[in-house]
Amino acid sequence: MKYIDARINLDIRFSEVDSMGIVWHGNYLKYMEDAREFLGKELGMNYLEVYNQGYFVPIVRVNLDYKAPIQLGDHVGVQIILEYSKAAKIIHHYNIWNRTTDVLACAAYSEQVFINRDTRELELYKPEMYASWCDQLDWKTK
Repeated sequence: MKYIDARINLDIRFSEVDSMGIVWHGNYLKYMEDAREFLGKELGMNYLEVYNQGYFVPIVRVNLDYKAPIQLGDHVGVQIILEYSKAAKIIHHYNIWNRTTDVLACAAYSEQVFINRDTRELELYKPEMYASWCDQLDWKTK
C-alpha cells in the first residue's frame, strides 16, 4: 500500500464529553475532520483549494471501531493515513490514541468522492488537479 501519514495532538474539552465525563462518540468524527484538515494543509491541498478547483469532496463511507474510552482531561493523538487510490476517491485511515493512557481508543476509516461543483455530478475519473497533486507527493510503501 502506498500512503502518507501525519499526526496531530488534541486536548479533550468539557464540551466534548457526556454526563459521565466520557468523550461523546460523535466527536470522534470531528477529530477525524481535524486530522484531514491538518493533512491537507501540510500537503498543500486543503478543502478551499479543492472547492476553488471546482469540486466538492463529500464523505460517502465512514467506519469507526471504538476500542477504549477517552475522558475529560485526557490528551489525544490522531494518526491519519492517506491511502493512495487509483480510483476517483480519497481514502483515509485513522488511529485515535489516548496519549494519557497510551491506549488505542478508536480505529477508523473514511472515503470521499469528487463531485463537480457546477453540475453536482459524481466524477468517475480522478480530477486532473488531484492526479497531478498525487503525482508530486512522496508516498511511503508498506
